[in-house]
Amino acid sequence: MNVLLPNEYNNKADFSRALRPDCARAGRPKSSHRFEGNQVGPRQAMALWGARGWNTQESVFKVFHDKKIIADVGFQWTEGTAASIEGWTLESVSFRPDEDYRPMKLSDVPPRIFSEVMRDVDLVVSLAHRGEVDPEATASTTQMRAALARETCELLGLTNVQFQPTHAIIRGRYAEYSLHLGSGTVHRLPGSSIAIIPVHAQHRSRIFLPFADNDPKTAEILSKVLLLARDQEIQDPTILAQLGAPPIQCAQPTMSATLSR
Repeated sequence: MNVLLPNEYNNKADFSRALRPDCARAGRPKSSHRFEGNQVGPRQAMALWGARGWNTQESVFKVFHDKKIIADVGFQWTEGTAASIEGWTLESVSFRPDEDYRPMKLSDVPPRIFSEVMRDVDLVVSLAHRGEVDPEATASTTQMRAALARETCELLGLTNVQFQPTHAIIRGRYAEYSLHLGSGTVHRLPGSSIAIIPVHAQHRSRIFLPFADNDPKTAEILSKVLLLARDQEIQDPTILAQLGAPPIQCAQPTMSATLSR
């Protein structure tokens, strides 16, 4: 399936594959939390969803009339908090039959519909993220992030990370990963995406980066580089299942799998 993207969206390689349900997230068979925690600007997000055929009047949903299926995007309730000013925070993507509010199991959603919906949401997350400047559209931002990550890896003695113009290639113990320096999207090479959910607590436990301005996406990307470069220390079973790692025994975690920005 070919998906038309705005000209400014350059990460086209990520859209050459069919996206499949993130079944590794145990206990959530009726909703995908692949994009949970990502913040988007309401005005830009509504414009992008509208251009892709989504209804944005009272809620965000898309109707597939041929299959009589509706896709819904859910958001975290942030009224009256700092997050409500900073942007909308995505929570889940679910599917339901037309004229029925009971969600479907992700395994029952036709692959074409699931892939199209997730591509649309990925597009919105990439282009309408919270902030005045789109980091994917500016080479200076990705260069700055690459420089910060490169120096950090050198300081920590990490030799398994290489940098390309728009990606960091990380050779972990369990797999090799590609991290996009604009969107923060992670793929396990050669293809499948990995859902690593950042915690959008902008006003607590914030990483201070003196030359990154007010850019929490940079902190997220640096955290992902360090997390995947030491993937043998990850204890979160949800992430380990996506990495193809062997099951772990009960133990105290040594590295947080939830990224704090």
